[in-house]
Amino acid sequence: HHFWDSSASPRTKLNTMFSWLGTDDRRKKEPEVFQTVSEGLKKLYKTKLLPLEESYKFHEFHSPALEDADFDNKPMVLLVGQYSTGKTSFIRYLLEQDFPGMRIGPEPTTDSFIAVMHGDTEGVIPGNALVVDPKKPFRKLNAFGNAFLNRFVCAQLPNPVLESISVIDTPGILSGEKQRISRGYDFAAVLEWFAERVDRIILLFDAHKLDISDEFSEVIKALKNHEDKIRVVLNKADQIETQQLMRVYGALMWSLGKIVNTPEVIRVYIGSFWSHPLLIPDNRKLFEAEEQDLFKDIQSLPRNAALRKLNDLIKRARLAKVHAYIISSLKKEMPAVFGKENKKKELIGSLGDIYKRIEREHQISPGDFPNLKKMQDQLQAQDLNKFQPLKPKLLEAVDDMLANDIASLMVLVRQEETQRPNAVVKGGAFDGTLDGPFGHGYGEGAGEGIDEAEWVVARDKPAYDEIFYTLSPVNGKVTGANAKKEMVKSKLPNTVLGKIWKLADIDKDGMLDDEEFALANHLIKVKLEGHELPSELPAHLVPPSKRKIPE
Repeated sequence: HHFWDSSASPRTKLNTMFSWLGTDDRRKKEPEVFQTVSEGLKKLYKTKLLPLEESYKFHEFHSPALEDADFDNKPMVLLVGQYSTGKTSFIRYLLEQDFPGMRIGPEPTTDSFIAVMHGDTEGVIPGNALVVDPKKPFRKLNAFGNAFLNRFVCAQLPNPVLESISVIDTPGILSGEKQRISRGYDFAAVLEWFAERVDRIILLFDAHKLDISDEFSEVIKALKNHEDKIRVVLNKADQIETQQLMRVYGALMWSLGKIVNTPEVIRVYIGSFWSHPLLIPDNRKLFEAEEQDLFKDIQSLPRNAALRKLNDLIKRARLAKVHAYIISSLKKEMPAVFGKENKKKELIGSLGDIYKRIEREHQISPGDFPNLKKMQDQLQAQDLNKFQPLKPKLLEAVDDMLANDIASLMVLVRQEETQRPNAVVKGGAFDGTLDGPFGHGYGEGAGEGIDEAEWVVARDKPAYDEIFYTLSPVNGKVTGANAKKEMVKSKLPNTVLGKIWKLADIDKDGMLDDEEFALANHLIKVKLEGHELPSELPAHLVPPSKRKIPE
């Protein structure tokens, strides 16, 4: 080391030595500085979390190591559903374009995982080629073997929607027992692998044959710990009558509640996600509103991608810590020489007690522990003597990351979000209904008469005038108190009437003239017909005499 170099002055030597001693302590207090969130996540993962994972065989037990591509990739949406719930049609509906390799039909057609991604030319890349491409986030899928890779492809096409997200179509889940055996690879494990890396999981159900098979509930259970990513679509809802639809919706919420244990109710979107005429058009309005909500949810994914990756890294770090405690406790109990096999059996049998002890000693919540039964099965194949003892340094690094670095990355996440306010998904179905007459609610409710030259309220004004003159107007205006007596007859709550008053009293003088009174009644009618009130009065509803004369 250069600080014993004789040519340097003694003081330099000492300073160098002390600064060298001090770096470790100083490092603890100041979190690292990063330019981008994904660069920060990569570095934290490699320097602080990965060493802990490797030391305690985390990758053999839980989930392969993360790669650069996991941090750099576009948001991904995973579609899961029983066969013929319309998964492939749903993707087609979003893209408004066929994608290579898609097959649609009633019998189980998509028995492959298809990653639908952006590419300059259309084409299909087979699984074996996908898992060697370092730019794609799929390299670690090779662990699932050939039976899986032969059932995995990437469909590439130049579609604007795919510039901001990728969509993953999964094999239809069947209702019988047989295909569980015939798949040849661990279907639930593959889904779990994807669930850990995607931004949104959409479960599709078919409204006119809602049965949740055993395999489906097993699959939903495999998505445990990722409930925050799950949204549910009740598809083909135009194929049943309203009353039946309400029953099906109730049944679905009930079964989901039993499988997915989250404090919040999972959001279910009801609609018909394919471009065919609605069979029963009664609920068109509801379907439109639900679709808009779902689109907004998907469109927000690019904006929230960094936060999602951060959250997933925190989840992973917490599991890795618990895992380290479990592995090192087992190692501690193993005898050095005799009776290894018996001790191993005994330890695996009492793993539940070991969990409880770790829970107490390290104040860890039971929800952070890996599945007991699965862990016991995995331990059978391991040599517990080769496990590592507890290494406090490795755990400290992870604690430091969770306590300090993550907080500073959060600040960066917020900055990145504000710098890219318009990072939303565009193209395909996302553009179809934004503007023009087929935008949500165009020409209906408060939008009625938007394209007409004449003031739309004028049609019914004679009827409103008759009431107006019974309210003893003074100088052509009725007082608030008198107008109120009339308006409460609508039985609308005061909050709504107050909003209507605000919109109708255009000159803000606390009274209504005949035009303002007619407008107030028009807005009451809009609300009674079940439409939303605008937050500001649209230009076409302003009475002609109150319109500003263009200068």
